[in-house]
Formats: sequence, structure tokens, C-alpha cells
Amino acid sequence: MSRILLAPLEGLADPLLRNVLTAVGGYDWGICEFVRVSNNVLPAKTFLRTCPELLNGSRTESGTPMRVQLLGSDPELMAANARRLVTLDPAGVDINFGCPAPTVFRHRGGSALLGEPELLQRIVAAVRAEVPVHIPFTAKMRLGIDDTNLAVACAQALQAGGIDELIVHARTRVDGYRPPARWEWIARIRECIDIPIIANGEVWTVDDYHACRAATACADIMLGRGAVADPLLAQRIRGHELGGWPAVVPCIAAYWQGVRRKVLPEHAGGRLKQWLALVRRNYPEACLLHDRLRPLKAAEEIDALLLAEGILRARPLVA
Repeated sequence: MSRILLAPLEGLADPLLRNVLTAVGGYDWGICEFVRVSNNVLPAKTFLRTCPELLNGSRTESGTPMRVQLLGSDPELMAANARRLVTLDPAGVDINFGCPAPTVFRHRGGSALLGEPELLQRIVAAVRAEVPVHIPFTAKMRLGIDDTNLAVACAQALQAGGIDELIVHARTRVDGYRPPARWEWIARIRECIDIPIIANGEVWTVDDYHACRAATACADIMLGRGAVADPLLAQRIRGHELGGWPAVVPCIAAYWQGVRRKVLPEHAGGRLKQWLALVRRNYPEACLLHDRLRPLKAAEEIDALLLAEGILRARPLVA
């Protein structure tokens, strides 16, 4: 069986949702949301806030290894922050060359660097010098900024810099998240470098998973929004039938309980609604629940509705 990995999803797959998704099971490892490196060496507490799994052996509560992702454009600063990070013994270190967010792009981070292959190599080489060989070291890239002209050059630069594996999201920055993903470009890149490639982009179903593997010739697949939209997807891919909505309900209960413990009441409802907005893509019941939750503002009102629906009485799903 190929490896199935959980993608870093800024603003979506936070530590609470990572715990829920990995508790269902099926993931070999994942990557946390990015840590932004700008003009200083960050304190340990910054890494721990973004990736609290570092306090648990760099694993989620269910034991899935979680790697830490750095985002920045200065090779020396990236190296210095990697030096600080490795003292926390992460399950792996990843470099973000794919984030398409306008704010990140304007500040010359993520996908903004895909026009400068030589800078990619310098950043990776500098970080590689600080990451011990026993810690996996990867990078995640898109196909380019507004075209694919430098896709192969960027991948070759990252390999030359010393990464162990490369994750490729099969879209450019301008593509955003619009379908289709350009899986054929992952296959082209794979022919031009010698390190393993992990395919990412537009895998929402088991059929998508098989189609992506066939188109890219990659053994390993990273799930992003598809994993958030269907908490059972990784296990479905592995051939396990966990059921439909009744198996998702305990995931919702566990997530809401985590949100209520860690998020201010006035912000809690928004977190749940955001997730359900994706889950309803696969489950009509989630659409109905989302519609009923939409007008509710107070966390206590949401508690009452979830109790009335029997959701908070559901036992958490264990892999």
C-alpha cells in the first residue's frame, strides 16, 4: 500500500482537526500549518503553538507523526530557524514553496519564489545543513506562479539543495484551487529528478486517488481539502468501509468538544461552520446541520442543538 499523507492546510487543518482526522486513521504522516520566518529567529513557543504535537513526540494524540513546515525567503534566517526547530525533535521538516495566499505572496513567501529556482536551491541547502540526516526533510511546491515554464527547474533545484522527497501540488499559484489539477505535470517532473515525488491536488474520492496515481505514476498521495471534506477518505482508500454519516458524527462531536475547550465562545461556532461547509460536499446530513447552525451565534446555542441532534452523545471514533 502506498503512503497516504495529510497536507498542511492553513486555516483549515488546525491541531484540533488534525487530531480528529488522524484519530479516524489511515495516515502515515502529515504536515502542520506553516511557521512564517520573516526577520528573526523564532522562540520555541512559536513552533509549539503552531505544532503542539511537538509536545507529544511530534505526533497527534492518536500517534500520527506530524512534520513542521517553514515558510520564508531568506536562506540564512531559514537555516537559523531550522536550527532552533530541530532542538524540538520534529518528526520531519518541510519547506513551503506553494502557498498561494495573497498576503504571503506579497511578502515574497510560498509560491512567490517559484520564479527563482536558484533561490530555492540556496534556501534548501542552507536548511539542509541544519537538519540532521535522521530527520526527514521535504519541500512542497506548486507548478509555478502563472505558468509551468520553470516547474522542472524548480524541482531540480530543490533536489540539488538536498531534500529527501518532493511534494508537488499540481497547480500554479494563479490556478488557485480551481479544477482540474494538472497531474500530467507531476509525471513530467518525476521523469526529471531522482528523489521520490508525492502527488497532491484534487483528490476528493477513492476514484480520484486511483486516477491520480495512474496519471502521475507516484506511489504516494497527499490529501488536502478532500481529507477535510470526508474524514473517512484515507480509510476508504485503504479499503475500509466505516459507514456513512453515522461514522462522521463522532468526528464532529470530538471536534466541537475540542473547539469548546480551546477557542473563545464567540469564535467557536465559526470554526465548526467552516468545517461543515466542506463536509456537506459529501454528506447531505452535513448540509442540513450546517443550515441549522448558520443563524446561531452563541456557543451555548450550538451546544443545545448538537445535544438535541444526538451528536454530542456520540462516542469518538477510534481507528
